[in-house]
Amino acid sequence: MAIDERKIKVLQAIINDYISTGEPVGSRTLAKKYDLGVGSATIRNEMADLEELGYLEQPHTSAGRIPSSKGYRLYVDSLMEVDPLTLQEELRIKEYIINSALYEVDKIVKQASTLLSELTNLTCIVQTPSVRKSYIKSIQLLKIDNHNLVLVVVTQSGLIKNNRIRVVEMPEQSEFQRINEVLQIRLKNLTIEEINLEVINSLKIELTGYDEIFNGMLPALYETLSQSESTDILVEGTTNIFNYPEYNNIDKAKEIISLLNNKDCVIELLEQSGDISVKIGDENFFPGAKECSIISAEYSLGGNAIGTIGLIGPRRINYSKVIAIMAQVMKELNKSITNQRIE
Repeated sequence: MAIDERKIKVLQAIINDYISTGEPVGSRTLAKKYDLGVGSATIRNEMADLEELGYLEQPHTSAGRIPSSKGYRLYVDSLMEVDPLTLQEELRIKEYIINSALYEVDKIVKQASTLLSELTNLTCIVQTPSVRKSYIKSIQLLKIDNHNLVLVVVTQSGLIKNNRIRVVEMPEQSEFQRINEVLQIRLKNLTIEEINLEVINSLKIELTGYDEIFNGMLPALYETLSQSESTDILVEGTTNIFNYPEYNNIDKAKEIISLLNNKDCVIELLEQSGDISVKIGDENFFPGAKECSIISAEYSLGGNAIGTIGLIGPRRINYSKVIAIMAQVMKELNKSITNQRIE
């Protein structure tokens, strides 16, 4: 059985109505509210066919139907038109991101997640940058005493790594200045992944005569690199999800809270491809996420993804509006991160 144009119109009307009301939709409701060109008996038959095809579901407690994950997937991929943002919404996003641009990247991202949560009334989850994908904002050797130095590496996300180096012969202050200038010139604005053997060899040549420092610094630098996979999860607007009647059930509420507290699970759910990823219901393989939809996007630095932001809510979220808001926030966020690096 194929899904023809009339079935598509009926499915689209059911999805629009269910997103708006949260109530299962019956044939009489569709006949009254939507100009489908046919009576309720014909609509009822089309709904039965759509259920058989897997695009609709019928809750046990109601004669009405609700969209299935398959129905929402067809809607998002083929039927939905993305709502344009109002001028007020666009200006609020620009102003919010611009005002947070003075902060470090992790704080800018946190501000963006708060904004997304407020604008969409959904729960926002953020995978913070790992150091490996961050760039070095500052690298410097500091003298502790006559035989001890500390190598301080600061990434753009505000993370600081300190490694102690012991030397027999301490350079003069003027030599220190030159060494730190070389470190800044050679390593600043490189991501951890970009500090390869070629960079290390160039650094060794420029630091000829300071072999003791270089040999002590190298393992310290590699130790920093080896510890640089750490990432964290931030959650904003946790209570927003409970504004939806789908989560009035205490068991479902516990399930979603447990999901949000499971870092490994959330990281896997945020994995995505393309500009904006939409995972609906059964496409989320974890038990607590099968009734949810997750809309996510990567934020990037110089074209390289450094983290992910996602919105989580029930399957009947307003995809059209939420995707438009996500796209605009990510556009402004990526612009802000890039401008901060240039500065």
